[in-house]
Amino acid sequence: MGGDDRHGGRRDGVVPHVGMKDRAALWLIGAISVGVVLLVAFLLLGHRRDAAIAPTVAALPLLNACLNATSAALLTAGYLFIRDKRVAAHRACMVSALVASSLFLVSYVTYHALAGSRPFGGQGWVRRVYFLLLVSHVVLAAAIVPLALTTVYRALSGNFARHVRIARWTLPLWLYVSVTGVLVYWMLYHH
Repeated sequence: MGGDDRHGGRRDGVVPHVGMKDRAALWLIGAISVGVVLLVAFLLLGHRRDAAIAPTVAALPLLNACLNATSAALLTAGYLFIRDKRVAAHRACMVSALVASSLFLVSYVTYHALAGSRPFGGQGWVRRVYFLLLVSHVVLAAAIVPLALTTVYRALSGNFARHVRIARWTLPLWLYVSVTGVLVYWMLYHH
């Protein structure tokens, strides 16, 4: 009665106690998340562009958009694979999406550390749409760091019941952040 099922939860619906290992992992995820958000905030709000270095990193925004698009494609494929019960393919896509998003973060931080931010030149309704997308993208991107790390941690630690519960929130938000990242790039550099 109430034994563990193959999904890491319990058949009777009771959530297992969070152990010390989980607690330590969640603290680490929290610390990483806060560190990433603070670093990005510092780079966006407190750093000024170095005109001499900017040309050397000019291709990074396009790379960032490509990494976001790759992440969105992998997330979508991973979702379709798990719906088809192809667990290994799902896992490969989701870990690859995390790698693509991590590479994006490294590239994004590198670009903003060396080149600063680029102002949006559009006017009128386009400007309002851009800033609506940008604000929602930035806020949800900050939330995705702990959500994605926790979702992947739950899967890798075998706690599939909790993985599924958090993934229902993580997937659509992560997809939104990835897709709006591409849209923000397009509006900023090609409008």
